[in-house]
Amino acid sequence: MFNRLLPVLFCFAGYCSFSQINVPLTSSEIFLQIKKLNVLGSVLYVGAHPDDENNTLLPFFAKEKLYRTAYLSLTRGDGGQNLIGDEQGVELGLIRTQELLAARKVDGAEQFFTRAYEFGYSKSAEEALRIWDKEKILSDVVWVIRKFRPDVIIKRFPGDERAGHGHHAASALLADEAFTAAADPNRFPEQLSHGVKPWQAKRILWNTYRFGSFNTTSEDQLKFDIGAYNPLLGKSYGELGGEARTMHKSQGEGRPKRKGENFEYFLNTGGPAPADGNLLEGINISWDRIAPSKGITDSIKKIIAAYKVEDPSASVPALVSLYKIISALPASNWQVEKRNELQTIIMAAAGMFVEATSSQQNVVQGDSLKVDILVNKRSSIPGSLENIRIENFDTTINYRLPLNQNFTLTHTIAVSQDRNISQPYWLVHPLTGGYFEVDDQEMIGKAENDPAFTATVTVRISGKNFEIKPPVRYRYIDPVKGDTYQPIAVLPFVEVNYQQDNYVSLNSKEVPVSVLIKSNTDATIANVQLKHEVTDNWKLLPDIGKRVGFPVSEEQHISIVVPPANKINISDPVFARALERGHSFSHYTKVISYDHIPVITYFPQATANLLKLDVKTSGKTIGYFPGAGDKIVDALVQLGYAVTYLGETDLTPQRLAEFDAIITGIRAYNLHNYLTHKNDVVNEYVKNGGNFIVQYIKSNYVGNETIKVGPYPFEVSSGSRITEENADVKFLMPAHSVLNFPNKISQKDFEGWVQERSTYQALNLDKHFEMPLAMHDTGEDDSNGSLAIAKY
Repeated sequence: MFNRLLPVLFCFAGYCSFSQINVPLTSSEIFLQIKKLNVLGSVLYVGAHPDDENNTLLPFFAKEKLYRTAYLSLTRGDGGQNLIGDEQGVELGLIRTQELLAARKVDGAEQFFTRAYEFGYSKSAEEALRIWDKEKILSDVVWVIRKFRPDVIIKRFPGDERAGHGHHAASALLADEAFTAAADPNRFPEQLSHGVKPWQAKRILWNTYRFGSFNTTSEDQLKFDIGAYNPLLGKSYGELGGEARTMHKSQGEGRPKRKGENFEYFLNTGGPAPADGNLLEGINISWDRIAPSKGITDSIKKIIAAYKVEDPSASVPALVSLYKIISALPASNWQVEKRNELQTIIMAAAGMFVEATSSQQNVVQGDSLKVDILVNKRSSIPGSLENIRIENFDTTINYRLPLNQNFTLTHTIAVSQDRNISQPYWLVHPLTGGYFEVDDQEMIGKAENDPAFTATVTVRISGKNFEIKPPVRYRYIDPVKGDTYQPIAVLPFVEVNYQQDNYVSLNSKEVPVSVLIKSNTDATIANVQLKHEVTDNWKLLPDIGKRVGFPVSEEQHISIVVPPANKINISDPVFARALERGHSFSHYTKVISYDHIPVITYFPQATANLLKLDVKTSGKTIGYFPGAGDKIVDALVQLGYAVTYLGETDLTPQRLAEFDAIITGIRAYNLHNYLTHKNDVVNEYVKNGGNFIVQYIKSNYVGNETIKVGPYPFEVSSGSRITEENADVKFLMPAHSVLNFPNKISQKDFEGWVQERSTYQALNLDKHFEMPLAMHDTGEDDSNGSLAIAKY
């Protein structure tokens, strides 16, 4: 038997928005935000992925320098790895988006994205820019710059090979070009009709770095210490950075909370170079940049001097007077930004607590949502509740708010049948190549959708009306977490979904396809018409469009049979659509839930793949040790194998001998040390005639231990990979049984790759290994480490 040993196809809003109780600003946080009112400077940090940002530098800018600070990630991290679950692609992008937002809640920065899809590892910026459609993503970067209007832009990476890989370098090239293009009214002029104006940042810099032994810093570069301790927060910026970085849990980015000095280095790449450690040198960051603004700086200084830590409400009258002055200034980015900051400060100092919640986790199109609004003024400053609006409900209150008394109002919202479901805006249209299609220019750059429902609560403080707009959130009491808040999603009236991702016709057999139609309401669905869209390669049975009636809230499975066409080895999509009451439904609800981020609800399209394969199989039983998550088991079952999941207790000679082959999931050896500890049992299984197949390994370690795989030594290199999914594959050993039994493998079997030809290849292999395949990226030599086989 062959041992196929390594087939390496290898708040600031004052409230926490998820999974916690509302957390108002503390007195020291209010004081810090008052100090920030006197700083009118801004910094935009640019990288390629979630977790590319400098997590210590962002809070230093936002909470020490008090700049308005933001991070622009070109992608949502869709093509990365996932160490906490089996979500991949757009689902991983949804998770990593929320992880970035969780990090921003720690460091006080804002978050932006472009429409670029992270299609997988890329060695060259040229490839990344081609797949993304450079002009489209460049327009997004320009749009964010024109909206945010940063004084300084900072790149995480350089635009060359020092960046590490293609996405990183591309992010720098796009930032450099956008630095100039954003100021040119002839570049992307269509954006100007949406209220933005050309904007020229003062300078653009590269935040150089030392990653392990790779060092791009030097003492002749601009540098300053960002490791300061902030007594108002009780933390250093290194500690805040550790907290923020640790939110990238899907990437295993847990980091220490660093203390002590920490120098960052910068190289100017555009605009006049700064001096004396001041990145914003030559930029007026005082109120003098807004005319007329005489006296505002002094007013803020007086409020700071008179601030009472034990009684923030004592500053409210002066803060409201300042709010009136700023509101009277000519409209500008800074006028709007500082007015909004000031309103948040006033509400926090006045102890104003406002929330809108529902006991319903979701709401369905055509149904209703019961909303509870709570208002409590927890300081002695005089104030009144003037008005509450939500959807089509508008009521005048005129209620003088007493000290620390709850005012509650309950209203039921009627949700239209035509209301859009809560699909993340970048997933409304199918993914197009390397970017998401977004029709609405105003949505581009935003981190996420606006809340499905928002209340508007008008309160009057010190003679001035203020509108507070809390999102309506699902509130419940978790027996472990306690008071818990989650987003509310609008669900479709009817859902339709295929029960499998792939339906395989093996050797010309008919294909039973199971479809699920589900009502999300208590209303009886009695007249649903189901439609399927297929290519001409497939024939549908005549009754496939029949009408189906079923009781209230009952799931209905509809089995159809699709006779395959007289062709071999074809793959085509099939789409399902349900028609009910004049509306069309073609999506289903999917929920992603982890403790460190809000619950994510999104709606994949009802689609599956129809495959006709002529495949021979050998053996019947397979044992499977799960790894970090893959779809291999589903595929094996559809090929007719009996697959059994295995764990540590199954690693005995007797148990393994029950199976014709054993397979380990992706990165299983990096996750489970028991595979290393019982490598002798694996070797005995192979020696006795078993097939042991290992999918790709990311590194040579499990924790701090060196992994042991099989009887002969080899190494894995995470830096050795073939990233071009259409790279030519050479058959070095065309007569080898792995390429001929039980099926002959040809070049056609390597068509349709969606990401990377070969990830993490084997190197320095023992002489017993055979490597039947070779491949290479453009401009590189052949590598044969994608598939390694050893007899034992």
